[in-house]
Amino acid sequence: MTKNNETGWNLDNSYTTLPQSFYTEIPPTPVSSPELVKLNHSLAISLGLTPEELKKEAEIAIFAGNALPEGAHPLAQAYAGHQFGHFNMLGDGRALLIGEQITPSGERFDIQLKGSGPTPYSRRGDGRAALGPMLREYIISEAMYALDIPTTRSLAVVTTGEPTYRETKLPGAILTRVASSHIRVGTFQYAALLQEVIKRQASLIAKWQLVGFIHGVMNTDNITISGETIDYGPCAFMDNYDQGTVFSSIDTQGRYAYGNQPYMAAWDLARLAESLIPILHEDEEEALKIAQDEISKFSVQYEKQWFLGMKKKLGLFSNEEQDHSLIEQLLKMMEKYKADYTNTFRSLTLDAIENTALFESPEFKEWYKLWQSRLDRQEQLKENAYEMMKNNNPSIIPRNHRVEEALEAAVTNDDYSVMEKLLEALSNPYAYSTDQEEYCAPPAPTNRPYRTFCGT
Repeated sequence: MTKNNETGWNLDNSYTTLPQSFYTEIPPTPVSSPELVKLNHSLAISLGLTPEELKKEAEIAIFAGNALPEGAHPLAQAYAGHQFGHFNMLGDGRALLIGEQITPSGERFDIQLKGSGPTPYSRRGDGRAALGPMLREYIISEAMYALDIPTTRSLAVVTTGEPTYRETKLPGAILTRVASSHIRVGTFQYAALLQEVIKRQASLIAKWQLVGFIHGVMNTDNITISGETIDYGPCAFMDNYDQGTVFSSIDTQGRYAYGNQPYMAAWDLARLAESLIPILHEDEEEALKIAQDEISKFSVQYEKQWFLGMKKKLGLFSNEEQDHSLIEQLLKMMEKYKADYTNTFRSLTLDAIENTALFESPEFKEWYKLWQSRLDRQEQLKENAYEMMKNNNPSIIPRNHRVEEALEAAVTNDDYSVMEKLLEALSNPYAYSTDQEEYCAPPAPTNRPYRTFCGT
């Protein structure tokens, strides 16, 4: 472990103590003219890094892969994984782990360069990334962090000065990604471990569902052992409540639709459990039983976390037998009337029932009376219930059309002000500030469904 006192780099490399089948040592591929376009000041400080130093040319070279901080040991991680249900040998095809930053408080965070060039796992890819998808990951991951959802984070984005070729010619970029662990479920199809993972994933998926987040590509290589959200390629937030919502252009069968996410997480965890059978018990039948028992706990833990979260969204402190029914009735009405997910709960929180198809319906008016009566029966004051709702119902999410607007301005017009304004609004999603109101509106009706692509 070596420390650079000026900038604050304090890197360790515990991953290199593993057998070499887990990784390949390889340096980043240099780029021609890197330029820093976004630096996460608050994250840098929490990592023990000095933001002003990170803006200097020597540090920008590190973010671009043209140089390495003292103590760095770049490597591409190897892993196996199931993609849309099919097993493949995989690995980091365009990302390098340069080391683990030890913070002043002793915490350990992986520092990874995404888009840093080809690796042995690139599978005919160029190992590069385009600016738009890297900025998109920055926006969404920081929004998830503000929503208090476990996630990888983004420290910096640099442009490379070189084009990246996809369907069209695009400006290249490299994202510096920070995570408490870049170990995926797929890693443990090489070697195994099964403990906290199920609990963490149950909590994570419940949090996704509670804010209407759709990951889009829940392959095992995109599920972390740490329980953090990772790989934001085709993700998006749901507007109208619909269990079948799919945004990803490659998910033609709806495998990873909003309503399927808990089941897909359980499926991924079952693949992890399978890999552990040889070491769970010397008797194969007993090992299989242990694995099945553990996996069965996921749905119980998920349902518990989701139900507790929904109760908070409706201001329910106590428990009553009909609470499940109250929640399900609301969701069914929201789906029937194509109500905006975020804004429905926002309106309930503000007790501002707007003129929408849902709120004007007779069944909602009946439900509203039941809900108000339920709040009245609690020992806690109604004001306390509404305050809890305010802390659990974000007034603002990264709306898809707003994210695209910010990316268009940055990538096409080199105007980052739209993105900065959006990031500022997203940084405090529970503030219910008048400054955020312009970002609360759903997109205009359109006949063409919103589609996302695996650009990251």
